[in-house]
Amino acid sequence: MKKIRTTIYLLFLTVSVFYGQNNAFDFLRLDSSPRASALGGAYIAETADPNVIFYNPAGIVNTKNIPVSFSYLKHIAGINSFSLSSAFDFMDLGKFATAIQYINYGSFDERDAAGTKLGTFSAGDFAFTLAYGNNVNNRLFYGGGIKFVYSGIADVYSMGILGDFGLQYIIPESNWKFGLSLLNMGRQISYYGTVNEEMPFSVQLGFSKKLAHTPLQIFFAFTRLNDEDRFKYINAGAEITLSKIIQLRVGYDNKKREEFKVASSAGLGGFSFGLGIAVRKYHIDYAFNSMGSIGAMHRIGITTSFN
Repeated sequence: MKKIRTTIYLLFLTVSVFYGQNNAFDFLRLDSSPRASALGGAYIAETADPNVIFYNPAGIVNTKNIPVSFSYLKHIAGINSFSLSSAFDFMDLGKFATAIQYINYGSFDERDAAGTKLGTFSAGDFAFTLAYGNNVNNRLFYGGGIKFVYSGIADVYSMGILGDFGLQYIIPESNWKFGLSLLNMGRQISYYGTVNEEMPFSVQLGFSKKLAHTPLQIFFAFTRLNDEDRFKYINAGAEITLSKIIQLRVGYDNKKREEFKVASSAGLGGFSFGLGIAVRKYHIDYAFNSMGSIGAMHRIGITTSFN
């Protein structure tokens, strides 16, 4: 008897609504850093965080020592995700970085055509990234990465090999940072069915600026310049350093605010807020992302460094 996994449609609807997804492996568009998420995802020009591997591999060049970062995302509808990233020098060849991303969509009922429950199944996505970066001079940096991606639903799956490339240009004396990245270039090497789906390729361009004589740093990015609605994908954020211990953050995602709008109101949809706390060698970050009337996401992460 033909099996019908009735809740799989709900799963795909959930993914599409929450993330605006319409390609294979679109979970790669999720913010994997609480700090980046709190800043609206405008993280293309950042340099000091190993999580920049998810946004621009050129940014890993200026990480110090051996940073390691872990983050966890508590989504609605029982969806959970985590990421792990690190960067390190190797034999004076340049900077290397690795990262893992995983998302679990939970457990679902499997039923036949008559609605009889046959059991349960699960769904999840996984990506492993290896990146390399170096500098042309003390202002211009480059980086590239390759990632293996796996996506599974019950007993069917898809795999892919994707690549990233990025550039950063930094003007230290005026605290300007500029970034350009091409993310998720590649293709599937195995399909869910017989269709070779589009990849979540994106061209991102952005900057950050630490304002002179103030505790404020601003972030701005176009995150989907290759998209037809490219100028709707505007992301921005601001970070205020209150002390050596505490940072406050706020962000805005223009496209998400548009998607979360119900009738004429989106509430706080598209806005994000965050807190960073530094305790000795540990940096703890929290982000709250509003989805309007749908709900909210909570992210927490911890970053440390080894000599």
